Amino acid sequence: MYNLQFSEAHRVLAEYIRQKPDDPMGPVADGAAYLYSEFDRLRILQSELFTETSKYNQLGKPAADPKVKAAFQASLEKGRTLIEKTLQQKPGDGNALFASTIRLGLRADYFAMIERRDLAALDEVKQSRAVSEQLLAKYPEYYDAYIAVGVENYLLSLRAAPVRWLLKFSGAQTDKQTGLDKLRLTAEKGHYLLPYAKLILAVADIRDNAPARARQKLEWLVNEFPLNRLYREELAKLR
Repeated sequence: MYNLQFSEAHRVLAEYIRQKPDDPMGPVADGAAYLYSEFDRLRILQSELFTETSKYNQLGKPAADPKVKAAFQASLEKGRTLIEKTLQQKPGDGNALFASTIRLGLRADYFAMIERRDLAALDEVKQSRAVSEQLLAKYPEYYDAYIAVGVENYLLSLRAAPVRWLLKFSGAQTDKQTGLDKLRLTAEKGHYLLPYAKLILAVADIRDNAPARARQKLEWLVNEFPLNRLYREELAKLR
């Protein structure tokens, strides 16, 4: 997926699901492949959408592919069923809680970036963070899960002060430093989401007018995932 090879990702995940049909991470990860292939097709992964608030606000509702949406939703629904089944049999299971965290985050991404339903996205973000906190209270070594706390705090901290107050009143978390600290934990010690955390931190560096730090992170991403043209394009902009 990080190399934008989504067809190959689906093939690998189909085999994983065949071998481990009870693992909710299989269909949830497959849902991620559908979502990010759609993001790539719609060209809504460019950094300007996240480093320049005005451009994000001007983003219209893109023309989503209904077949991709159906496949995405079916994958996440299958994941939800397996998550619930696992947690009934093994309450507090770390893998199931992690799959739930990712599933909710993916739903938030679809609502925000494709359907432009910010309030629905916010609800999913808060749920994802709450599940991740439940997971981390029991398994603090699940470093990938810190990204849920990091994303909520960092992204919402970028809103205007009155909006942040309303968000906090609704139960959201909006502390920028907390967000960056949690993102760094995933970027340093995570596994599946380590590259994603590095990318968000690079965007944060650009917003903070620290291009050298952003360039260092993007160079790492380019070296790790040479087939990802987006990383190369973003690095070229900084150079």
